[in-house]
Amino acid sequence: MKFLLTSAGISNGSIHNALTDLLGKPVAEARALCIPTGIYPHVEGPSGAYEFLTGSASSPLCGLGWKSLGVLELTALPTVKPEHWVPAVQETDALLVWGGSAFYLCYWMRQSGLADLLPSLSGDTVYVGVSAGSMVATADFGETYDGVNPPVGSDKALGLVDFSLAPHLDHEQFPGNSMANLERWAAAIRVPAYGIDDQSAIKVAGGTVEVVSEGRWILFPPRTSA
Repeated sequence: MKFLLTSAGISNGSIHNALTDLLGKPVAEARALCIPTGIYPHVEGPSGAYEFLTGSASSPLCGLGWKSLGVLELTALPTVKPEHWVPAVQETDALLVWGGSAFYLCYWMRQSGLADLLPSLSGDTVYVGVSAGSMVATADFGETYDGVNPPVGSDKALGLVDFSLAPHLDHEQFPGNSMANLERWAAAIRVPAYGIDDQSAIKVAGGTVEVVSEGRWILFPPRTSA
């Protein structure tokens, strides 16, 4: 798989160019499946899911002009025969994974069977994450489940890439994501940890990690002491 892990989606031309480069073709020629599941634990869950799916969100990931779009609702998959959804995942060009609660999303990634399927997908499949959708792909959340959200089963991220990520760096709506707080967060992590703002993303292809940014980002080295 290839990865485009964003804070706020395709928010500028540089990130859009990174997406088309990973796809190897224009968005208009690519098929995508969108995953809204992570947004549901939030108060704005119903409206947030609608905005994502209709492309009316501030970062219209589903509104980029894809050749085709489908919805992969993770909470439904345990009650659906695998042969009714697995081929769609295997054949898609891109998985668009929306934000919300990283713990809730990670739980349903595992419960649905998608987490087990992802490592077997074609090397051409592009995983596009937004906020929590990016965080679940990483090696370590850097924090533990606090019991506020619905049960998650495990606090471990999926480990699809070998670094951690904190989105919305210094965003006014996320006061906990200040540079000082992210420094404390990264101090507990044993892998490289990125902090990125809403104009930045991390592109991963063929084992190469590249930051794509028209904004601000920082890389924290891994913790080495016990």
